[in-house]
Amino acid sequence: MEAVAKLSDYPTSPRKARLVADLIRGKKVSYALGILSFQPQHASPVIKKVLLSAVANWQQKNEDQKIEDAELVVKSIFVDGGRMIKRLRPAPQGRAYRVRKRSHHLTIVVDSANTASAV
Repeated sequence: MEAVAKLSDYPTSPRKARLVADLIRGKKVSYALGILSFQPQHASPVIKKVLLSAVANWQQKNEDQKIEDAELVVKSIFVDGGRMIKRLRPAPQGRAYRVRKRSHHLTIVVDSANTASAV
């Protein structure tokens, strides 16, 4: 049985977060946590925290199973664009440049390797 964890409107551009998300897609949770611990990108600790939340949600749904026996896998992870804050920056000759401060939504789905392969 799968479990989901979501994060909304985190102030990092989606493109930067997708670079980290692509590293852990389809990997075992223990391996993914090891990858995220040593990545220098700004989005790594945030994705790690959401992944741990997804594992806790899975454990809440499946109280009769142990996490070690389940062999949890990152079934899917996706980063969507969130709201964009628009600001103006002064430019030469009285002009203004538009600055778009981007944010993203993060969704992680975790499932047991036993049920993921059966489907």
